[in-house]
Amino acid sequence: MWHPANLGAHLMDSMSLSQQELPSTRPYLLRALHEWCTDHGFSPYIAVQVDASVQVPQEYVKNGEIVLNVSFDATNGLRLGNDYIEFKARFGGVAREIIIPVGHVIAIYARENGQGMAFPPPAVSEVLPAAAADAERAPLRAVPSDEGAVSDEAGEPPPDGPTSGGGGRSHLKRVK
Repeated sequence: MWHPANLGAHLMDSMSLSQQELPSTRPYLLRALHEWCTDHGFSPYIAVQVDASVQVPQEYVKNGEIVLNVSFDATNGLRLGNDYIEFKARFGGVAREIIIPVGHVIAIYARENGQGMAFPPPAVSEVLPAAAADAERAPLRAVPSDEGAVSDEAGEPPPDGPTSGGGGRSHLKRVK
């Protein structure tokens, strides 16, 4: 039975767990922000650091990153799991299967207003050598909301002009 006198011992037991033993909060935050975007009529976009472990159309990858529309309208069979984000989407009219390790998602945000959350990029040891070299050469920058993204079921990229509600660029910045 729990008793306030045992609180100190309980806290010490909890604190003895190392960070490596605790599950990542990233998949939970991704699901929560995806739900928030969907509930409020926004289009959830994710920015992903790409390496060989990320299954996306390589022709849409720029500077080792891709931005994807993960709304229910733009995806089929979307699964936001603890380890992977998986779905099918059309790129240039061709259906493709997308598989993204959750640790490679570096941001999720609403396209319409840029509100969301950025995450630290995967550790260099988690990124395969070729992608790590590309990442080190690429400067940190704001992630444009329409770069490489698919915005509709026809697989057409979003328009270059400003979007209703917030301009064409995200306000998120990666911080190291």
